[in-house]
Amino acid sequence: MLIVVIDGMGGGIGTQLVSQLSGQVPASAELACIGANAWATQSMLKAGASRGATGENAVRVAVRQADIVAGPIGIIIPNALMGEITPAMAETIAASPARKILIPVSQGHFEIVGMENRPLVGNIREAVARILEIAAGMKG
Repeated sequence: MLIVVIDGMGGGIGTQLVSQLSGQVPASAELACIGANAWATQSMLKAGASRGATGENAVRVAVRQADIVAGPIGIIIPNALMGEITPAMAETIAASPARKILIPVSQGHFEIVGMENRPLVGNIREAVARILEIAAGMKG
């Protein structure tokens, strides 16, 4: 099983996801990361991802192989994360058959309504719990 965490900018959300998932995923699972930039990739690798890559082509390759893709909701919105998520990246991620665990984060050019306004740390914890629950169900 392959769990891929995708993030951009400073990689803060992805880094927190990787940090909390590292050591908790089933032994049969690999935790990889893809950064929209090298800084994000490096941060997630330091947090415990087993391998990582950077950029649009890395996203295209990784999400075809992934069972679970996780990151901020901006990874499926073209031009999000200050333009780091290209339309091709967003389309590839959204079209992937992998389960997607997306963390709601409003940005200047879009809002998510109907969601309870909670601290980001709680949303990340909930995402980690859901990823572990899905991964446990995929083991056998």
